[in-house]
Amino acid sequence: MAALPDFLERADVRLRPEPPTALHLPGGPSDHGDHALNDEAVAAFVRNASKAAAVLIPIVGRPGGATVLFTERAGTLRNHSGQIAFPGGRIDPDDAGPLEAALRESQEEIGLGRGLIRPLGYLDLYLTGSGYRIAPVVGVVEPDFTLVLNPWEVADVFECPLAFLMDPANHHVEEREWRGFRRRAFAIPWGERHIWGVTAGIVRQLYERIYG
Repeated sequence: MAALPDFLERADVRLRPEPPTALHLPGGPSDHGDHALNDEAVAAFVRNASKAAAVLIPIVGRPGGATVLFTERAGTLRNHSGQIAFPGGRIDPDDAGPLEAALRESQEEIGLGRGLIRPLGYLDLYLTGSGYRIAPVVGVVEPDFTLVLNPWEVADVFECPLAFLMDPANHHVEEREWRGFRRRAFAIPWGERHIWGVTAGIVRQLYERIYG
């Protein structure tokens, strides 16, 4: 599972060719998000999500096996500091769409040039309790990149084997306190890294879409 040629063949027919249609429709439904593992109390927050955003899931074609590139958010950020994330952020009015936003944010956050990225398609909309409606963009990245991190946004980057991420045995469910509720979310521990919450949920969606 998760050899790059097989992944690409599956992605070609299983990913969405166009962005999720409900991206700019606050209250529009999605089966994926922070509400998926939780009860009505948590789901109520997610239904109010209204801020359109996009992230890039960068699949790096390494000769020794494909990897996925992640960022560690800077500890000085007001929201979600220190968490593991994908490059991405809010869709600006000047962005042509989620693909343009994901590519722009990847350039701004880590210096990943858009010329090195081949977009493959989209996952379904992912809703978050912090108010975002995320369109995940899947793309293959040429491995000969040199990154320049924006220290105001990104503390570090790392790559995790695609095969590890696409093995459901490595997907766990954890529970934490959140806004006075007990929130359940996916977690994918990998060495000293702890991929959790929205990012782990998007990885889980990628697995279900490609191999489910």
